[in-house]
Amino acid sequence: MSATLRFIARKILPLIADIEVDGDITKLPKGGYMLASNHLGRLDSLVVYYVLDNDDLIHPLTDKYKKYWYGRLAGRIFNVTWLTRGEADMSAMREFISRLKKGAVMIIAPEGTRSKKVSLLKAEPGAIYIASTAKVGIIPVALTGTEDADVVARLKHFKKLKLTITTNGDIYYPPDIKSVKGAERDKLLQDSIDELFCHIAAMLPESYRGYYKDFPLTKKLLSENK
Repeated sequence: MSATLRFIARKILPLIADIEVDGDITKLPKGGYMLASNHLGRLDSLVVYYVLDNDDLIHPLTDKYKKYWYGRLAGRIFNVTWLTRGEADMSAMREFISRLKKGAVMIIAPEGTRSKKVSLLKAEPGAIYIASTAKVGIIPVALTGTEDADVVARLKHFKKLKLTITTNGDIYYPPDIKSVKGAERDKLLQDSIDELFCHIAAMLPESYRGYYKDFPLTKKLLSENK
């Protein structure tokens, strides 16, 4: 199925979309890492196949989508691992960690839901917990043009989509969380995911930066990139 999706992403998607890749995707390792991006629309997962060669991909999806036909269809197409919404699904977590250690690539959108305003939402720290436990790095990726409303509007008027995929290929290694517990660990996890998302914010146009727009690290990164 991964080969089929990659064929669609690389051969068919360009027929309906102009795709701009900003960054050297040849730097991406073969496996054993997370790829974390902002979450704009249903097209996000397919676009990721445009840059990935690994056939062992982990797609987490909350079980709220099981009640929708398109959610169940996406679940079969992308072979997702369902997550129980609103609780720590340790069974799924153990599967993620085990597969990452064996060289899989986990595709994750830490905001947890599509941003209806397009701009970044506050990210949830689960990705940091998983990556730290599996001892793998996280590569931040910024997407634009995949927001559902824009996709529908353009296709309805037979206009090509304008998609961008931005990554500098840098790998963020989360802190070791084993030595801290309770509120201290919760703060460390949130601070770490916020740091990661400042890097994503700095790769996005200003209107997309949302929650992370005014973070000092975002401003610092933008200043360094000028």
